[in-house]
This record gives sequence, structure tokens and C-alpha cells, in this order.
Amino acid sequence: MGLDRLRQDRILEEAPASGADPLHLAHVFSLGAKTSLRYTTAVAPSAEHETP
Repeated sequence: MGLDRLRQDRILEEAPASGADPLHLAHVFSLGAKTSLRYTTAVAPSAEHETP
């Protein structure tokens, strides 16, 4: 397992722990806006899968 994969796993673990806050991820991991949004949308529950 490479360093890039370990970093990605760490970001994916931190995203739900921080409430899927893209600003938090961008600050902690020095990510750009688009990248942090991509990580948060990957872990955030989608609206179509929620039960009413």
C-alpha cells in the first residue's frame, strides 16, 4: 500500500468524523475546494437513499 492510498484512507475516515465538512478537510489536509467537496460527497448519505 502506497502513501497516497494511506492518505486517501485517512481523509475518508476523517470526513464522516468531522460531519462531512469540506472546509475542515481542506484545512487539515491542504486540499483544494473541489477535492474536499469530492471527499465529502463520497461519504455523505445521498438524499435519494434516505427514508421519509
